[in-house]
Amino acid sequence: MRSLSSFATRAVAATAVLCMLVACGDKNAAPGGPGAGGPGGKPPPPQVGVITVKTAPVALQSELPGRVEAVRVAQVRARVNGVVLKRLFTEGSEVKQGQVLFQIDPAPYQAQLASARANLGKAQANLSQATAQANRYKPLAEANAVSKQEYDNVVAAQRTAQADVAAQRALVQIAQINTGYASVTAPIAGRIGRALVTEGALVSAAEATQLAVIQQTDSVFVNFTQSASELQRLRRAAGVNVTQGEAVPVSIIMDDGSELTHKGKLLFSDVTVDPTSGQVTLRAQVPNNDNMLLPGQYVRVRVAQAQVPAAILIPQQAVTRGSSGDTVVVVGADGKTQPRTIRVGSQQDGQWVVLEGLKDGEQVVVDGFQKLQGPGAEVKPVPWSAPATAQAPAPAAAAPAPAASR
Repeated sequence: MRSLSSFATRAVAATAVLCMLVACGDKNAAPGGPGAGGPGGKPPPPQVGVITVKTAPVALQSELPGRVEAVRVAQVRARVNGVVLKRLFTEGSEVKQGQVLFQIDPAPYQAQLASARANLGKAQANLSQATAQANRYKPLAEANAVSKQEYDNVVAAQRTAQADVAAQRALVQIAQINTGYASVTAPIAGRIGRALVTEGALVSAAEATQLAVIQQTDSVFVNFTQSASELQRLRRAAGVNVTQGEAVPVSIIMDDGSELTHKGKLLFSDVTVDPTSGQVTLRAQVPNNDNMLLPGQYVRVRVAQAQVPAAILIPQQAVTRGSSGDTVVVVGADGKTQPRTIRVGSQQDGQWVVLEGLKDGEQVVVDGFQKLQGPGAEVKPVPWSAPATAQAPAPAAAAPAPAASR
């Protein structure tokens, strides 16, 4: 019994010592546990991507929707009545000015021309006879061998014959013109579309039947509109009259986002404002020898209309736009964030042009907004890169993880 009691006493004492050790271990482990971030258990500040802004001269650009228009458009129409015998061009090809496109049956007009020439010959014969008679009567009238009335009648007949000859010559000219109109030619050089009539179709000069359309597209117009107030603001900022447009380059953006290699130039702006929309019409002329632009096509026009001597470019994702204004989050020298109200101008290449509200050297948050706790929160700023080059800094974002486990 004494040995059993001694064993129990030793077991209780060992259990008590073990509990004390466990309790001490828990107290010592608490400050340095996995959830600790430093002295006193404060977590490290979150990392946010920032850019350091700097001022530089920036050309204010406007990107506006526009529509392509051919420089010259000619509607080929029938100028005489008749049946189309032949189509003498390839649809969609380039044609030259004066090239024959359609042949309308010329037989009726050739017959009219022959008749007019015959009538002209008859009138000329009558004129010869009247002239000869007038020449014979002249000395007789001077010698009073014939009456003055008879001589006047002969002279009048001669002048009538002269008028008949002139009238017949005009009819011959009209017949020649109509015969020429039977061969329909291209009024301008350019690209011709599809034929709007086929062989055997009856066309009418009275209805001016349309046969085809020719468009000159080696150089095209791009028409677009801009707010009158925005145009005036850019003109004041530029200090020049941009409506003259000789030195204002224009870039054309296609539907897929690509930009044409050749640039156009701004020609003019309309002298009036549309009262229903408040817009002013602008026009640019763009070289189009490669036929990349087609009449009627919708494109986007990027035009630099003013030069700001000191502006700042920041990514669009850094700006929060609202009814009360545009704001960004700025990281101060103490590592704390503060919202800042700014004034933006136009956008270009995915960036906003900041005109007011930021200074050289300030850090603006671009990425990591979800980590911010609110104004005055402490953060750790790291340089931000554009998405195309953002893969490289990725391992650095995961670097603090091993430090937390120490």
